[in-house]
Amino acid sequence: MAKKILVVDDSALVRRVLSDIIDSDKRFQVVDKAVDGVEALELLRKNTYDAVVLDVNMPKMDGIQLLDELRKNKISARVMMASTDTREGAKVTLDALELGALDFIHKPQNVMDCRSDDFKENMLRILTVVADSKPPVFESKDQLLSDRKTVTKVVDIAKKHPLHIAGNTIVAIASSTGGPKALQSVIPKLPAQLNAPVLIVQHMPKAFTASLAERMNAVSEIAVKEAEEGEELRKGQVYIARGGSHMNVKKGPSGKYVIAYSDQPTREGVKPCANYMYESLAECSFDNIVCTVMTGMGADGTEGIRNLKSKKKAYVISQDQESSTVYGMPRSVVNAGLSDQVVPLNQIAQEIILHVGLFGNQ
Repeated sequence: MAKKILVVDDSALVRRVLSDIIDSDKRFQVVDKAVDGVEALELLRKNTYDAVVLDVNMPKMDGIQLLDELRKNKISARVMMASTDTREGAKVTLDALELGALDFIHKPQNVMDCRSDDFKENMLRILTVVADSKPPVFESKDQLLSDRKTVTKVVDIAKKHPLHIAGNTIVAIASSTGGPKALQSVIPKLPAQLNAPVLIVQHMPKAFTASLAERMNAVSEIAVKEAEEGEELRKGQVYIARGGSHMNVKKGPSGKYVIAYSDQPTREGVKPCANYMYESLAECSFDNIVCTVMTGMGADGTEGIRNLKSKKKAYVISQDQESSTVYGMPRSVVNAGLSDQVVPLNQIAQEIILHVGLFGNQ
């Protein structure tokens, strides 16, 4: 049976073009259309859809306001954003992802460009992921507070009873669909004195990763930035890979490890690709490498970690199925026999702390 899709856009032409693309794939059927958020909210109160394709800029109630209303009313819907704003307005896109949207697509400025094969393929690929994803879960403030208290206790224990972790340690995280929101449940819980640099490959286009880093830095005790070419890795610092480039680690002129970008082709269909990051770590002399694979479609991270584990000591933490928006990347690592620990999202930060320790306290 075809999956039921709701298309929400104030332009009749865009609604028709997007609907034609969706209906061209026998796996999907557009069963309803809405001209704004108000109309969409009424439909979502009464009906259940496998996915919603949602515009941002609309009269009466825009896409962000609709997502906020869905959250307030605890109406769980698998939402894919489709707007020209998602290219220039990375902030708007990140707002949407934080409010529960699962992924997004760049809608061309010229609607006729939506008829290109590239746009059609990309849209149907993302729609497939979104329609097969787990609907968003709206966590209560009490649950979020409880999670943060647990991590605070772990940090306090690490301060009072120092973990004796010898040598240099690094943390390397891979995430994709559902990742920006999942990272919000991990990075803000990490302490500023974490005894390792943290590398993150999140599958996102260029420009979005800088906005993601700024947003994460504003709510985190640990410093977060988009990684720059040639900068030295420092403990207590999070480095997010720049969209559109592959992030690697290599030894710099000073003998310290630095960020090195490469422009190799996409791998696993993505750029940046976590496999490159993990494989570059296989050539480094870190004593302890903690790999974390989180929500996302596909298998990025598996080959890189397999290569890494064949040469180095690496401890692999995988997000569990229940808390993953898309249980693809973590499942691949687990099925390959490479995972040392499988934990829910709300426990990932504390496990990282326990396997890394705090600097100045070793």
